[in-house]
Amino acid sequence: MIKTRFAPSPTGFLHVGGLRTALYSYLFAKKNGGIFMMRIEDTDQERFVEGGTENMINSLTWAGISIDEGVDVNDEGKVIQKGDKGPYIQSQRLDIYKKYANQLIEQGHAYYCFCSKERLEEVRKYQELNKMPTGYDGHCRDLDVVEAQKRVTAGEKCIMRMKMPKTGVTVVDDMVRGKVEFKNELADDQVLVKADGFPTYHLAVVVDDHLMEVTHVIRGEEWLPSTPKHITLYNMFGWELPQFGHLSMLINEEKQKLSKRHGDVSVEDFKQKGYLPEAIINFIAFLGWNPGGEKEIFSLAELEKEFDFSKVHKPAAVFNREKLNWYNKQYIMSLDSAELAERCKSFFEKESLKIPDSGFGIRDVVALEQGRASTLVELVENVTFIFSNTLDYEAELLVWKKSTKEQTKEKLIALLEFLNSLEGEWSKETLEKQILPWIKEKAWGNGDVLWPMRVALSGQKNSPGPLEIAVALGKEKTLDRVKNALSML
Repeated sequence: MIKTRFAPSPTGFLHVGGLRTALYSYLFAKKNGGIFMMRIEDTDQERFVEGGTENMINSLTWAGISIDEGVDVNDEGKVIQKGDKGPYIQSQRLDIYKKYANQLIEQGHAYYCFCSKERLEEVRKYQELNKMPTGYDGHCRDLDVVEAQKRVTAGEKCIMRMKMPKTGVTVVDDMVRGKVEFKNELADDQVLVKADGFPTYHLAVVVDDHLMEVTHVIRGEEWLPSTPKHITLYNMFGWELPQFGHLSMLINEEKQKLSKRHGDVSVEDFKQKGYLPEAIINFIAFLGWNPGGEKEIFSLAELEKEFDFSKVHKPAAVFNREKLNWYNKQYIMSLDSAELAERCKSFFEKESLKIPDSGFGIRDVVALEQGRASTLVELVENVTFIFSNTLDYEAELLVWKKSTKEQTKEKLIALLEFLNSLEGEWSKETLEKQILPWIKEKAWGNGDVLWPMRVALSGQKNSPGPLEIAVALGKEKTLDRVKNALSML
C-alpha cells in the first residue's frame, strides 16, 4: 500500500510551497489508492509557535485536503492523532529516537562528539580561509567508544554524529530529477542527536518514515543534498528505502525565492484576501505540473485522477499572481449566486456591512461584481456603495459627454417620474423591457439617461450597470438616490 506524508514544523502559518508539497503528496496517494499521513516535526523547540499545528491542519482542511492518518483536528478544534503508528508528533517520540541512536553507536555507525562551539567555529574559519569545503573535521570520530561513554555518563556535554562513508558515491533515484549522484567525501558527519537530547531532522525523519511505513517521501528540493545522509542511515539500519521525490522551489515574477519579504506567501494570507480554496488548489497544482492539453480548470477530484509524477517539472515554478487572479475570477463566476453570497458573508461582516432584512438581498448585491471581481475582498469593497446612506461625488460626474447640467436634470426628473410609476416585479428583465423602449420613445440616447442614472445610484465613474444596481438597491432606495442626484444639480 502506497503511503505519503506531509510533515511540517509547527512554526506558524502554512506556506503556499508547503501546500503544494502536501497537495502533490495527497494527489499521488489518492491516485494510487493509498494513504495520506500528517506528521508534526517539532524537534526544533526554538522554532515552535503556539497554535502552529492547528493553523497548518486548518489550512489543509480549508483547501479540501483530508488527512487519512496522523495528526488532525477534531470538530471542537482540538489536535488529535489517528492511526496505529503513532505518536505522530516528534516531541512525543524521544525514547524511540534514543533507542535507534544508541543502536547506531553500538554498531559503530555513530559516535559521541565533545567539540565545543568555539572549536567548531575555529575549524570553519580555517576551512574558509584555505578555500576548503566547510564541515566537521572528524576530530571525535575515532574516540574509543568505552572512554566516550564514560565521559557521557560523567555528564560531559556532547552531541551524537553519524559516520558518513568517506569514499564512493551515493545515488539518489528521484521521481522528479532521475538519478543524482553525490560524492561521499564531500558530506560531513551529520549531527543526529543535539546536546539537549532532541534528535535532528535527519535521524527523526528516517526513523519515523520507516516505522510509519511511508513508501514515498515527497518534499522540497532544499532537502535533496541531505538525502544521501538519509539513504546512508537507511542502509546502516538495514531498512528498505522509500522512493524520493524533490519538488522545485517556487519563485516570484522577479525570479526570487517566494518569501514574506515580497508579499503574501501563507495560505492564510490568501484566504483572508478572499481567494477561493478551489482556485488556490487548481493554481498550486499547476506550479510544477501540467497534464498536457488545453484544459486549465480542474476540480480536486479531477486532479486526483489526472496527477502523474512523470509530468512534474524540474525547473523552478513561477508564482504568477496575475494567473492566480484569473483562476479565482473563473471560480467566482462559476458559483451559484446563493453560494457566492454565503462565501462573501464573513467579508461583509468584517467590513461591518449588515444585509438589511428587507429592501434588497445579498444575492443581488454580490451579482453586481460576480463577473468583475478577482477576489471576494475586492467584490465586497466594490459594492460598499450599496450600503451607504450618502454618496460622495461631484455633481459634474452626472453629466454625460456633451450634455449639460440642465439637460441632465431634465432627464433625471423624467426618469424619477417613470421609475415611480412602474408597478410589478422590480427585476433587471422588467426594467430593461420598460426603460429602454421609454428612452427610445423620448428620442434620447441610452447614455443620456443611463449614465446619470448609474452615477446617481453608485456615486462612481466605474461601476456595474444602472439596472443591476437598481435591482440590488430596490425601488425605494433607487428613487431616493435619483432624488439626491437632482438636489445636487
